[in-house]
Amino acid sequence: MAMRAFWERGYGGVSVAQLCAEAGIAAPSLYAAFGDKEALFEEACALYTVHLDEALDRDLSAPTAREAIERLLHSSLEHFTAPGSPPGCLVMGEPRLAARREKTRSAIRARLRRAAAEGELSSDAEADGLAAFVDTVLTGMAAQARDGVDGARLLSSARYVTRAWPSG
Repeated sequence: MAMRAFWERGYGGVSVAQLCAEAGIAAPSLYAAFGDKEALFEEACALYTVHLDEALDRDLSAPTAREAIERLLHSSLEHFTAPGSPPGCLVMGEPRLAARREKTRSAIRARLRRAAAEGELSSDAEADGLAAFVDTVLTGMAAQARDGVDGARLLSSARYVTRAWPSG
């Protein structure tokens, strides 16, 4: 319940009173269980990111960097447009989660630097540029999903990443 509220409206867009009303509990119960809104937000984000981390690890473990990025884009698209869930991504849409976004960027950059070390990409500089490009596409896909852009259009955008893939 709280995770969904934060995902849909952001930390600043949800009051303690709204969280209590949606959960059907009194404020003292929320405070007793979580301490405060910040602690509830942290717990909701931890729960949310467990699944993201599992998917990120799975996707980036593909045998080639290109396949890893394709998997990442596809699984992100599925997450951003999952039926029954708010569109977009809590992490991408919440300013308070900059460190979490950096964790994802670092994982992508590390995977692509490994590809450079293995000869799949020409250099660390190329890997870093490609990582920044992939991050930009992911961020844009999350924002567009939140704005109601359908999955087919997002998939079309994601396909351009592999078309722009360096020849190595």
